[in-house]
Amino acid sequence: MNFSEKCFRIFEQATEAYHAADSVDATVHNPYAVKSIEFYLYLKNWIDAVQWHLEDIIRDPEIDPVEALAIKRRIDKSNQDRTDLVELIDSFFLDKYKQVQALPDATINTESPAWAVDRLSILTLKIYHMREEVNRPDVTPEHKNRCESKLAVLLEQKKDLSLALDQLLSDIHAGKKYMKVYKQMKMYNDPSLNPVLYGKK
Repeated sequence: MNFSEKCFRIFEQATEAYHAADSVDATVHNPYAVKSIEFYLYLKNWIDAVQWHLEDIIRDPEIDPVEALAIKRRIDKSNQDRTDLVELIDSFFLDKYKQVQALPDATINTESPAWAVDRLSILTLKIYHMREEVNRPDVTPEHKNRCESKLAVLLEQKKDLSLALDQLLSDIHAGKKYMKVYKQMKMYNDPSLNPVLYGKK
């Protein structure tokens, strides 16, 4: 099984589990061994699924402003958790390929493997929700047709992204590409770097 296929299967599993509970406050029951790559992939998609629905909730035009602010803070925390987990997944790849000697003409990729994994996780959620729209019983044929067209594009994108991810890992393994990971360094979450935060001291 290719790594992208493993990812997608685990992402689908987590997505289905989230929607069985269908609550942003549901407890994640990760079935994989702690600190395994499967564990991290499942957790990654669960975080993405919760954030997907928080983003839906906050767009309610009737939402109470106090509740909206609380959700915005929760989304900010989720984004940081998501970034931290992506960097953790990249650490897995760095360790896996640490013995590989890069070829003299090896090149660097525009994104690390884990950020491609991140995109595949989000894409899994897009596919799930677009399928829901296609199967809604209360919509017009026009709506259904539009969503079917969008779903076809998403499925093609999944195929291309999966191929690209597997090719990247193959090239790293062969020494044709090398990994170089930069921390995100999000300044707005750091009290010493965000002027709104350090200006209040």
